[in-house]
Amino acid sequence: MTLGDLAVQSWCLRHFKENEKVAELVRECGLSRIELSGVHADFTDDKVFDKVIAIYRKAGISIVGIGVQALAGNALKEEKYFEFVKRAGARAMSVDFNLDTVPACYRTAEKLADKYDIRLGIHNHGGQHWLGSSTMLRHVFANTSSRVGLFLDTAWALASGEDPIAWVEAFRSRLYGLHIKDFVFDRAGRPQDVVVGTGNLDLGRLLSLLEQSRYDAPIVLEYEGDVEDPVPALKKCVAAVKNKLAQA
Repeated sequence: MTLGDLAVQSWCLRHFKENEKVAELVRECGLSRIELSGVHADFTDDKVFDKVIAIYRKAGISIVGIGVQALAGNALKEEKYFEFVKRAGARAMSVDFNLDTVPACYRTAEKLADKYDIRLGIHNHGGQHWLGSSTMLRHVFANTSSRVGLFLDTAWALASGEDPIAWVEAFRSRLYGLHIKDFVFDRAGRPQDVVVGTGNLDLGRLLSLLEQSRYDAPIVLEYEGDVEDPVPALKKCVAAVKNKLAQA
């Protein structure tokens, strides 16, 4: 793993609506990869796909995936998500399954993933979410094909009271993406975003494990604080990853 493998989630830059500006800020952070969220592209409108993709290509920014996309078994709507990923030259999508449509939504997702050769990674959104625990993830993986895996969010794993690094080990064969994010918690257990490695995430141990396991899926940096001016904190996040890689 090198610093060049690191991407940023465009949701961190949600205050800025123009993709040209977002691309500029990604460069300012010292990065050249992005995972696009729906705030910067309408993944249901294939008429805008080529324009959005061209903006990032012109800026030298690679799109590593999109998400988090809600999947509920609506093949006509959801196939467009896959089409965008394919056109962008990516192979990953972070997803959330609608519980009310299980297991039919699994079958639709698997067929589309096979058709477009794309890996789907479940985004674990905290202990209050039905897909936020390792127990539920194991259940889903036991009932889906290998096209469906995990897009691990380290901070939300912490919020679930679990160890994200243990998840890297446990789900290694189905780890299709990683959101590196860090939380601290107040006395009521409410989370707050902090620069990665300064909260409860053991960043050095995480990066070492990824290196040892020859991890080759998207690595996406997330910092959701300071909405109107996130770049200074994101730069600190990039520096923290750089420093830990140098120590490895």
